[in-house]
Amino acid sequence: MQREAMEFDVVIVGGGPAGLSAAIRLKQINPEINVCLIEKGAEVGAHILSGAVMDPRALDELIPDWKEQGAPLETAVSRDRFAYLTEHGFVDLPELMLPGCFRNHGNYIVSLGQVCRWLGAQAEALGVEVYPGFAGAEILYDEKGAVRGVATGNMGVTREGEEGPNFQPGMELLAKYTLFAEGCRGHLGKEIEARFNLRADSDPQTYAIGIKELWEIDPEQHEKGLVMHTAGWPLKNDTYGGGFIYHFGDNLVSIGLVTGLGYKNPFLSPFEEMQRLKTHPQIAKLFKGGKRLAYGARALAAGGLQSMPKLDFPGGALIGDDAGFLVASRIKGSHAAIKSGMLGAEAAAAALAAGRSADELSAYPQAFRNSWLYEELHTARNFKPWMAKGLFTGSLMFGIDQVLLRGKAPWTLHNTADHAKLLPAAECKPIAYPKPDGVLTFDRLSSVFLSNTNHEEDQPCHLKLRDAGVPIATNLALYDAPEQRYCPAGVYEIVRDDTGNNPRLQINAQNCVHCKTCDIKDPTQNINWVVPQGGEGPIYTQM
Repeated sequence: MQREAMEFDVVIVGGGPAGLSAAIRLKQINPEINVCLIEKGAEVGAHILSGAVMDPRALDELIPDWKEQGAPLETAVSRDRFAYLTEHGFVDLPELMLPGCFRNHGNYIVSLGQVCRWLGAQAEALGVEVYPGFAGAEILYDEKGAVRGVATGNMGVTREGEEGPNFQPGMELLAKYTLFAEGCRGHLGKEIEARFNLRADSDPQTYAIGIKELWEIDPEQHEKGLVMHTAGWPLKNDTYGGGFIYHFGDNLVSIGLVTGLGYKNPFLSPFEEMQRLKTHPQIAKLFKGGKRLAYGARALAAGGLQSMPKLDFPGGALIGDDAGFLVASRIKGSHAAIKSGMLGAEAAAAALAAGRSADELSAYPQAFRNSWLYEELHTARNFKPWMAKGLFTGSLMFGIDQVLLRGKAPWTLHNTADHAKLLPAAECKPIAYPKPDGVLTFDRLSSVFLSNTNHEEDQPCHLKLRDAGVPIATNLALYDAPEQRYCPAGVYEIVRDDTGNNPRLQINAQNCVHCKTCDIKDPTQNINWVVPQGGEGPIYTQM
C-alpha cells in the first residue's frame, strides 16, 4: 500500500520545549510559513519528564507576556538547599556558599509536561499543525542526499512483521527544512549524526539517567518553593550523580536521583539507588503519611559543549537535547532547549525568505555561537569531565574552575563514551539492595504502572538486537547481564529453564518508558532503540 505525502515548509519532529518553541518562533516571524509538528506521545507532554526547575530567560524572549497568557510557571523558588549525605548523616552547605549554578532565585518549579501542553496550545493558536500520536520512524532524503522530511511509522503491523487486519501505512511529511527535536538520544538524530558525520570534531556524548517520583505529602512537611539538591550517599564517591527534592503546587514534591551512566560497576542499579535515597533519615520523614502519585525515568545528555555535534546538515538541523543542549552544572535544559529551538527557527525562516531549501542552515550554529546560551555552556563545559573523576576531586576542581577562574579556564577537558567504562563483573563487588516495603520504597513493576505506560503487544519489538547471541555470550558471561539492572522498567530479564540452565534474554517491551538507557549503556552497543507505534509509551500527567 503506497504512502500518502504531505508537503510543508518546515517539519518538526518532537513536541518537547525545543520543537514547540521552534514552531512558535517560525509563526511569529512569518505566519505564512507552513509548519507541521509531530509528537510520538499520545498527546503533547505525554513523554516529557524533567525535575524540573525552569529558568524563564528563554521563555521571556519567546513569549514575553507568558504570565498574562497563563503559562504554568506558578511556584517561584523561595529557598535553595544543598546537602552532602552519608548513610545516616548529612552536612548542609550554607546558602551563601552555594556556587552560582545551584542558585535558583528567579526560577520556577514546574511540571515540564504541563509547560509543553501550554506551549502546544500556543503553537496551535498560531496555526501550527500539531499531530500527537505520530512517531517519526524514517528519514527521507532527496536525490542529492539532503534530508527531505520524515515518514511516520506504519500502524497495525503484527509481531511477525506482517500487515495485520488494521494495517495503516505511514505518511510521508516532506519539507524544505526538517528540525529534529526528539530529546535525548533521538533515534533519528543518531542516524543523522552518522550519515553526515556530525561528530567528526566533537567528543562522545555522555549521559545520565534521571529517575523521578511525584508525591503528595503532609502539609506540615511541605515548604512551597524549596529546591533541595543532594550529593554523596546512596551513590559512591566515584559515581557521578545526585538527588533532587522540589516542593511545589499544593503539597506536591518531586524527588529523584540522577545517576551518571559512566559508572563502572555492572551490579549498580540506578532504580534501586533512587529507592535507597528515600530511606535516608533526613528524607524519609518528609514522606511519612504521603502518597506516591507518579513515576518515570528519562536519560539526559550531560556532556556539555564539547560533546555537541555539528548542528546543521543539508535539509535541516538538530535542536534541543537531540543535540545535547543541557547545562549539566545547573541541572537545567528547558531554557536551553527553548533558546536552541528559537535559533534554529530563525535560521530556517531566513532561508525560506531567501528562497532557499534543503541546504545547510549555517546561520543557526553561527547565531548559537553569538548567544548567551553558548556563553553559559562554555562556562560550564568542564563540569561533567571533572565530576567523572569522583565527587571530591570533581567538586574541588570545578569549584576552582568556577570561583577562581569564572569558567574561563584555558583548557577544555574531554569526555569518553559511557558504555566503554563498564568493568567486568569479576572485577566488581555485587551490591545488595534491600527489598521494597511498598510504603516508601517500591519495585519496578508497580512503578511502571504509575507511569501509565502502554504498548500494543502484537507489534514488532522496538528494542532491536543487532546480534541475538551477544546478550548471553558476552553481556551475561562477562558483565552479569547489566541490562536487567540499568533498565528502570523491568524490560530486560534473564530467564532459565526448570533446571536453572539455558539462560536467555527476555525483552518485556511493553514495560518500556522510553528512557533510552539501554541504547546508551549496553556495553556492546548491541541494543538499538527505535520507535514503537505512535501514541504508545508512558503518559505522564504532572511530570
